[in-house]
Amino acid sequence: MKKRIHQIELFMKYPHEVQEEIFKKLLRTAKNTEFGKKYGFESIDTLDRYQSRVPVHQYETLFPYIERRMKGEQNLLWPTDVKWFAKSSGTTNARSKFIPVSQEALDDCHFKGGKDLISIYVNNFPESKMFSGKGLAICGSHKINEYDPSSNSYYGDVSAVIMQNLPLWAQFVRTPSLEVALMENWEEKIEKMAEITADENVTNLSGVPTWTILLIQRIKELKKIDSILDVWPNLEVFFHGAVAFHPYRQLFEQLIPKNEMRYVETYNASEGFFGIQDRTDSDELLLMLDYGVFYEFIPYDEIHKENPKVISLPNVEIGVNYAMIISTNSGLWRYNIGDTIKFTSTSPYRIKISGRTKHFINAFGEELIIENAESAITKACEVTGAVIDNFTAAPIHFEKNKKGKHEWVIEFKKEPESMERFVVLLDENLRELNSDYDAKRFKDLALQLPLVHSAKSGTFYTWMKKRGKLGGQNKVPRLSNTREYIDEVLKLL
Repeated sequence: MKKRIHQIELFMKYPHEVQEEIFKKLLRTAKNTEFGKKYGFESIDTLDRYQSRVPVHQYETLFPYIERRMKGEQNLLWPTDVKWFAKSSGTTNARSKFIPVSQEALDDCHFKGGKDLISIYVNNFPESKMFSGKGLAICGSHKINEYDPSSNSYYGDVSAVIMQNLPLWAQFVRTPSLEVALMENWEEKIEKMAEITADENVTNLSGVPTWTILLIQRIKELKKIDSILDVWPNLEVFFHGAVAFHPYRQLFEQLIPKNEMRYVETYNASEGFFGIQDRTDSDELLLMLDYGVFYEFIPYDEIHKENPKVISLPNVEIGVNYAMIISTNSGLWRYNIGDTIKFTSTSPYRIKISGRTKHFINAFGEELIIENAESAITKACEVTGAVIDNFTAAPIHFEKNKKGKHEWVIEFKKEPESMERFVVLLDENLRELNSDYDAKRFKDLALQLPLVHSAKSGTFYTWMKKRGKLGGQNKVPRLSNTREYIDEVLKLL
């Protein structure tokens, strides 16, 4: 671990040299693939040439290559044999995506990220006792690739792909068994996990907050206990990712009433492992630069242009919203991952996830992103004593003489003391965080006060189940520019 901390400090000190090295290695490795030959990787010697030759790709433009690989062809995007695909629904797109996961990506990105997470944590907390017990990770499931059943290839949630391929030593320090951890039926899985892990000495948790909450609550019911610490007294850290944590923090503090309980954020996705919270005094994420991923960025206001301006790491600015473009050791070339980030520091490079390029409300020119929504709802909860479980929001469009507004469905674990006060605070916080929203709200000019519905417990679980989206990488869409999701949820109220 100490050796790796030294290597992390090196890429923090020499970020551009490390990224340049990765850029050249990626092109060198893939120069004889079909994609590499098409774009002349062999003669690309500068980033400018790479950017001028290779267009920015969305999933749809790379999918023909991915589909052919899933049907058995090789050496298309990446030269080594790809046997695993991470299945992702995306957050605003119901169609499944299949992201290739090469052995290089598993070893040098996903596994490396997991090991670095532990190394950084123990470096920050050398008195940690996490190795005295077991880790509990809540992951999805995987299945054989039906496109080419004879190829011995598989797809599933990225968490399941990682779990299945973990080295033997890692299996000894985790619970429950692979058989249970990879179960496909989420209701059965939570039940089994609750029964088994309640009798283990669990010292660390990792996963998506929503599923972790469900598991803890089920164990409390089964064991008839007041606190999860009655069964896991040595629990000390929750490694979390996939969704913003601060709306859930209050609920976790109730479920795990332990002053020294620690929460560490990660930025890992189907496409790769990108960031780790490396400081104890801040929730910023260190951008991990030596994982076989080369980064580029598009300023948010350029995203929808036909030829957007794309910049490299040395040219980013603090506080600007960027779409993240990656080239990876799984053969994703200049791929728009769909996330937006902001840099909080450039020495070293630290970031915060601000939202999704397709996950926003901009029905009235308000450009409301997830970061705004989650910050505003967190502040409103703090003042009114509310605790939330899940939420989604969408626009109510102009209609005849009616002005527009945003409609929210919020599932509370604890209702606010005053719903009217909560709505006013939510609105005030949004106005403070987003000048475009504030301008539209001025004297109800274009937007009226938000309409907020309180959903009974389990509403979003029921909705996700009806959509066949329980578990894994499937998340409740926080914001949508259409009413596709919210209208379905409203029918359940």
